[in-house]
Amino acid sequence: MSINTPVDARVAPAPSTSDGRRFWAVALCACCPFLAVYATQPLLPSLAQLFGTNASEISLTITATTLAVAIAAPFSGVIADAIGRKLVIVACILGLSIPMALAATATSLEQLIIWRFIQGLFIPGIFSVTLAYVGEEWSSKNVGMGMSAYVSGGVVGSVSGRVISGLAADLHSWRVSFLVLACVIALGGMCVWLLLPRSQHFERQRNIGTSFLEMARHLKNPRLVAIYACAFNNLFVFVSVFTYITFYLAKPPFLLGKAALGFMFLLNLFGAFANPFAGRWMKRVGYKTGLIAALVTSTVGILLTLVPNLVVALIGVALISTGVFVAQTAATGQMAAVAGKAKSSAAGVYVCCYYAGGSVGAFVPGFAYAAGGWPACIALILAVKLISAAIGIKYFNPVTPQN
Repeated sequence: MSINTPVDARVAPAPSTSDGRRFWAVALCACCPFLAVYATQPLLPSLAQLFGTNASEISLTITATTLAVAIAAPFSGVIADAIGRKLVIVACILGLSIPMALAATATSLEQLIIWRFIQGLFIPGIFSVTLAYVGEEWSSKNVGMGMSAYVSGGVVGSVSGRVISGLAADLHSWRVSFLVLACVIALGGMCVWLLLPRSQHFERQRNIGTSFLEMARHLKNPRLVAIYACAFNNLFVFVSVFTYITFYLAKPPFLLGKAALGFMFLLNLFGAFANPFAGRWMKRVGYKTGLIAALVTSTVGILLTLVPNLVVALIGVALISTGVFVAQTAATGQMAAVAGKAKSSAAGVYVCCYYAGGSVGAFVPGFAYAAGGWPACIALILAVKLISAAIGIKYFNPVTPQN
């Protein structure tokens, strides 16, 4: 999952070697935090059994991380506006690897939740600051290249984190999953330090109070508030689906194990493949049409998971992933079109709302699951998607503004 940030119009520079370095560095910046965010999803059924708890309680290993992201997001944007981009990004990636490794030492669910919360505190300093970097360092004409790197890196990280987690747990233990991911994240941080060029267009915000005022101004813009609401809803849908479907697919008639559940998340790669095409398509048809088409696609996918056939259910999962990622592309494109100054703070508010939705999506559907299983979860998810459709129809652009 990814977000965007508004960009200034600048003359596009000629391609250079630094463009390639910057592309791969941004992809790594997006990949590293996503290795951590959803790492426990393929482990949830087995962790629930290990700690003797239920689906809603074990889902707190997701909620804790996304809640911490939502809390820290506005502050990370303000800090980055004051001290710069690269230093904050690299420090947060390397910092993230430490609680990731320490999570392997947890002896209780409570300890695991605490380490997962601490992980989340580092993540906005990577997410929102990288987005600000993309908006500043790529011209408006070529910003698609930067966002392509960010979106693709995020999808690869999200998928890889789950696959590595499930596979390592199946071969060794859940503790090894965290240790392996911690090493990969630390290596990624060192690569970002070597590859990411220093900012050329960064303008320091010396007055932190001004940055908070800019954030308040964002919340007075109804079109931005609509985008933030869609961001909340989109991650609510994504997290709720991929948290509780693991319990559904671990039961008859599917009976998927930890490794199989981890490999299921490879279907999220459909989102990575669809995004570049969706972005170009939305330049012609507009963000409103793109959002509605994405919501319809993921709705069809959700309904297909009700079919008691593994192949059909997995096709449904692929459609859900595609729809959710394309909906996020529509929302971030809309944000680029309507947001104003203080890019990091704007992205910080976005990330806050986005991950607040993920926190609610990881926890609240647990009550629906307890009451009526996967079908009850679907009913709740579809209600949230209906709200997003109403927001998009009223507030999103029918066509993309041309630069």
